[in-house]
Amino acid sequence: IFALNKKSGLKVFQNISSYQPQKPTVLTIGTFDGVHIGHKKIIERLTKNAEKHDLESVILTFFPHPRMVLQKDSDIKLLNTIEEKIELLEQSGLNSLIIHPFDKTFSELSAEEFVKQILIEKLNLKKIVIGYDHRFGKNRTAGIDELIVFGEKYGFEVEQISAQEIDEIAVSSTKIRKALDNGEIALTNSYLGYNYFFQATVVEGKKLGRTIGFPTANLKVSENYKLIPKTGVYIVEILLDNQKFKGMMNIGFNPTVNGNHQTIEVNILDFNQDIYGKNVQVSFLEKIRDEQKFASVDELKNQLEKDRETTQNYFI
Repeated sequence: IFALNKKSGLKVFQNISSYQPQKPTVLTIGTFDGVHIGHKKIIERLTKNAEKHDLESVILTFFPHPRMVLQKDSDIKLLNTIEEKIELLEQSGLNSLIIHPFDKTFSELSAEEFVKQILIEKLNLKKIVIGYDHRFGKNRTAGIDELIVFGEKYGFEVEQISAQEIDEIAVSSTKIRKALDNGEIALTNSYLGYNYFFQATVVEGKKLGRTIGFPTANLKVSENYKLIPKTGVYIVEILLDNQKFKGMMNIGFNPTVNGNHQTIEVNILDFNQDIYGKNVQVSFLEKIRDEQKFASVDELKNQLEKDRETTQNYFI
């Protein structure tokens, strides 16, 4: 029902009912997608409150993303999968993370039902740190003013996150998505405070790369909602079996061959092992160029040699 990470002490709960508070809580609610530098400020505020008032620091988040449920056609792409979000929050000093399954039934709770049944009865809320523009309850009818009234009624404190801070966070998430869509890796990483990454499985490919001296591992990202950067060639770092490797990666449609679906292929430098079926983590360091269509295989090979040189020089 919950997993405890030994290193960090972060407790992860898969729904609200499985959370049994050891002491009163200080809570915030949000998607925390990207767990970027703006989010970290809020988490810091949460953990400081917890230390000062002897409370449990808790983030309540939802999966699937509410927009995936309430707007069926929403093709929202996220910066983190659930596993990645947990990994990032493990480093934050937070006590507990609750990832509640978001569904139609949950969305039907009125604002007061949500406060009384969830925040008070289930989560033993003492203090909530929340954005001035936060909306909650059925059809998102209640806001910060209603929350303050409920706080007086049920005995919890409301601490508002200012418009300026909320702006920074909203802008950051939007800017990060936009930067990734444009292949702007340096900008993305500066907003995140870490290198953008994804987890993937090595799958069988067409093995065309090895015929021209550039064997590649074909990668499959299983979560279809994970945001993949713009097509192009990137300098990356690969984490495989707790070891780091340097590589260059192509995201694209292989226009010289058939070009009907997107592939993600990584050429790992100075590497010659069979890794089919293995899981890897790939971190983006820099974009080299856009994907191109070459007149011949030789032209492609020449360009790949230049790309490899660029990659090697990056790590010097």
